[in-house]
Amino acid sequence: MRFLLAAVNAKYIHSNLGVYSLAAYARNYRKERSALRDAQILIGEYTINQRTDEILRDIFLRKPDVVGFSCYIWNIGYVREIVRNLKKVLPEVCIWLGGPEVSYDAEQVLAEEPAVAGVMIGEGERTFARLMECYEVTGGNESLYSRGGLSEIGGLAFRALSGQVTVTPCGEPMDLDELPFPYGDLDDLAHRIIYYESSRGCPFRCSYCLSSIDKRVRFRSLELVKRELDFFLEKRVPQVKFVDRTFNCSRSHALEIWRYLTEHDNGVTNFHFEISADLIDGEQLAVMEKMRPGLIQLEIGVQTTCEESVREIRRTMDLVKLRAAVARIKGFGTIHQHLDLIAGLPYEGLERFRQSFDDVFAMEPDQLQLGFLKILKGSYMAEMAGRYGMEFHEGPPYEVLSTRWLSYEELLELKAVEEMVEVYYNSGQFTLTLDRMKKEWDSAYEMFRQLADFYEKRGLGGVNHSRLSRYEILYRFLEERDRGGKTPGMERYRDLLMCDWYLRENAKSRPFFARDLGACRTRIRDFFRREKETPVYLQGYEAYDARQIGNMAHLELMGDGSMVLFDYLHRNPLNHNARAAHIKES
Repeated sequence: MRFLLAAVNAKYIHSNLGVYSLAAYARNYRKERSALRDAQILIGEYTINQRTDEILRDIFLRKPDVVGFSCYIWNIGYVREIVRNLKKVLPEVCIWLGGPEVSYDAEQVLAEEPAVAGVMIGEGERTFARLMECYEVTGGNESLYSRGGLSEIGGLAFRALSGQVTVTPCGEPMDLDELPFPYGDLDDLAHRIIYYESSRGCPFRCSYCLSSIDKRVRFRSLELVKRELDFFLEKRVPQVKFVDRTFNCSRSHALEIWRYLTEHDNGVTNFHFEISADLIDGEQLAVMEKMRPGLIQLEIGVQTTCEESVREIRRTMDLVKLRAAVARIKGFGTIHQHLDLIAGLPYEGLERFRQSFDDVFAMEPDQLQLGFLKILKGSYMAEMAGRYGMEFHEGPPYEVLSTRWLSYEELLELKAVEEMVEVYYNSGQFTLTLDRMKKEWDSAYEMFRQLADFYEKRGLGGVNHSRLSRYEILYRFLEERDRGGKTPGMERYRDLLMCDWYLRENAKSRPFFARDLGACRTRIRDFFRREKETPVYLQGYEAYDARQIGNMAHLELMGDGSMVLFDYLHRNPLNHNARAAHIKES
């Protein structure tokens, strides 16, 4: 029989660790069972950006006997549409669902989706392997439901021949060392993010998170992890994302992996970790300090700085230690830090959230992710939603609409601020300009709110603006504030915006506020001729003539008559900005 594990990812660049892990375990399981030698295990990865007809066609042409879909909040709508149509074009196919979006209300899912044969609940490797065996041995006929069939497999919800739904209890959690390495090769994953896990479960009890349900943390042995990391290092994979929910919940486990990566760095691969910064100690910081710029990046869930909210969501966090660790890591200048906030938490209204935003912004993260509370099925937050007066979307992603402390109108303000943060802060394209702007506002939140208000009043929202337009809008925003006497020094802002514009790329188009370089053409040509003859600022351009160098680098005129040189052959390894030098000619 042919078994297809199907994943519908959010983006092409993503991959689905779940289906690779299930397939790897099932293939190993097949080797041990002579009756399974003819079973074929296939993987199909798609994205929500594809037309469902395109996905349906691909699955149809593979002619599977059994299809298992991996279900999450971002893809469940697509999966349901595909499932309903798949049964029409392949009437004999057996369809199973698995993943967090169907594990906590499996019986309801089966009631709503008559085309679905069953749901795999919770951890799936052992469950899928035994399910495959059951189908292979019975041929998928009525004996599938007889004694020794589906009812003997833990972690299933299925519709019996009578139509009644049967739910079997989940088995004991697996020893992670029993799981084979999920990647045989990376031929199908070129140019995509690779996901990897060295642990499952989380010791913390955050009420909004499904990981808190599995409080027993299981670790893959360090010997295995190191061998598998060697595979990624040898293949020179661009990025590996650890999916461990709190990677550094075990000090020794995290320290040993970070030390190993530092000692075996290939100069290319970046490793992403989700951590609790307040758990970082001096020994771990000492290892981090020695790391190559860009070797690792950290995602740190602050979520809120409101102590009452922290207690209510049953979160464990020492904010003083977190701040100190973030500051120390930032001081290294080699590690990207991504800090998260969640809007809509209990006991945090708009004014208190503004404070949380300003607190986290003051930590100067490389990215500040402003997210919105999701009331996930199976979470403790879902149980408490009524008490908190929470209204939320009934369908995925179950995002909060209002709470006892936050109105929908206030939430819309937060959404507008979120967009400005994404465009102007998280893009990393306006760093110099924002560094000056934040000195002129008492509150970073208020700065982004006023910018969002500028967009709203001019009908600029909901438009897919070009990069150039974003610069010109920001200039107009600052110019209007300057006319009100609140933003002194527009010439300085012109300089900063032009530097930000050219730091990222040698753009051929120029904003409307750019200075005319016509009068400087001779000066610019002479500079590149001198650099060709006797390089002072531009190293590594020996193979090019002066004209070519002038096209490959850029000189920009500043308000004081000096110039700034942008060298695109030499970039910052962390943010990939061009190396810049201030040129003052006598």
